[in-house]
This record gives sequence, C-alpha cells and structure tokens, in this order.
Amino acid sequence: MNRGTQAKLREITDKLSEILEQDTDEQVMIFTDDKALKDLCGQINLLLLDRQKMKADFRKQEIASKKMLANISHDIKTPLTVILGYLEIMRLSDCEDAALRKVETKAKQVMELIDQFFTLAKLEAGDKNIELVKININELCRENVLGYYELLMQKDYVVDIIIPEQHIFVQGDKESINRILSNLLSNAIRYGSDGKYIGLFLREDQDFVYIDVIDKGKGIEKQFAASVFERLYTMEDSRNRSIQGNGLGLTIARNLARQMGGDILLQSEPGVRTVFTVKLRRYLYM
Repeated sequence: MNRGTQAKLREITDKLSEILEQDTDEQVMIFTDDKALKDLCGQINLLLLDRQKMKADFRKQEIASKKMLANISHDIKTPLTVILGYLEIMRLSDCEDAALRKVETKAKQVMELIDQFFTLAKLEAGDKNIELVKININELCRENVLGYYELLMQKDYVVDIIIPEQHIFVQGDKESINRILSNLLSNAIRYGSDGKYIGLFLREDQDFVYIDVIDKGKGIEKQFAASVFERLYTMEDSRNRSIQGNGLGLTIARNLARQMGGDILLQSEPGVRTVFTVKLRRYLYM
C-alpha cells in the first residue's frame, strides 16, 4: 500500500471518528481517483445514512410514546374523577364508614400519581406550554413557606427563613415555581424529619436567582445524588411506606425549572445538611 493511499485512509478514519463523536449528520467526503477508496466511502456513507434514519425513527417513536402515555393518563384520570365525586357525595351523605374513607384516600393517591405521570409526559413530549412572565419571587417564597408553617410548628421544627426586603424578580411561570417549591418543601419535611429543621434562603447574582431549600436530616449519599432526579427513583427503602414518595416529584420539578431556563442543584452531607437549590433566570428590564 503506497503512502498516498495510507494518508487517504487515515483521513477517512479521522473524519468518521469526528462524525461519530460529535453525532453529526455529515458524510465522509474524500477526493481521490482510487476506485477502492471511493467504493469504501460510498459504503460508509450508506451506513451513516441508515444510522441517521434509525436516529430519526427513534426520536419519532419516543415522542409518540410520550404522547401515548399522556393520552392514557388522561383517559384513566377522567373515570377516577367521577369515582372520587361519587365517593365525596356518599361521605357527605352521612356515610362515615371507615372502609369508604380508605377507598377515597387510595383513590386520591392514584389520582395524584396519574396527574404526575400526565404532567411529566406532557413536559417530555413538549406539549406543555410554559409562558415566562415577570414574577416577584419574594412573595412566592413567603406564600409557600406559610403553607407549611402550621405543620412545621406542630412537628417542632426550627424554621429559618432569609428573604431579602428588596423585591427580586424572575422570568418564570407562577404555577411551575409553586409546584417546584411545594415539592422541595414537602420532601424536606418528609425525608429530613430527623433534623427537625427547614431553611429557605433567597439570593441572587447578576444573571440568576437562587432559592435554597435546606434540611438537616439523613441526607443523600454522594453515589445516589445524581439518581434522585431520575423517574421513579425513591430515596427510601420501598418497605418504609410512611415516608416514601412515588419518585416523580423531583423529575417534574427539575424538568419545569429547565423549561424556564433554570435548573435544580443538589448538595448533601448526610446527617449534616442537604440543600436543593432552585436556579431561575432574573427578570431583565428592557
């Protein structure tokens, strides 16, 4: 094999490696009179075209699956709403049977789970429109903490709130931010109960606003920290039903934060301090 052919083969190899590493839709182009090299490039490009088609088909199937999940969730949610309606009528009609109350409680739990699946499916399928507007984040933080204040006092929690007096504005969606904060606060109460402490600190820099939700409970080991945002991952042993969640709340919360141009970050030192930080874009005056 002459040096010219070797150089062309190296060029083909380098270009193919670049295409695969960067996951682009390019093809291998080479200028040569060598028929064998031309045929080799042609076969490589046919394989690359098949790869592109497989990627496109996979994306279509993934979107279709997410939309199907959203539709199924909606179809299940509708009859459950009717069932809950009849259960409430029976309860209000002096049917205070213990079994009836248990059925109603379980139906509400199933309804909540389906609602979370429905929300996540819509987010991942790109079907949920989130309109970003100017929001006073100070007020939203206060409202969310107040929603849990009575429960925290009953459980003898130390509550540490630092919200600046000056107004801080973010670009966001009020419903989404409320859902994120509610999830993080309820998680801190559920999983951080050993520490009897809840903190909420609001701070900002030039581009972003940060909301730290802090507890001093068992915390999350480093090897599990990346997993807590995965779908259906729960931070407690499945046998411990008294505090176990369904593993969707943090997935939805981070997805919502990212849809608003932000994120949710986690730092945890088990038994000392666990901090979930909501990162949101500051509202920029035009």
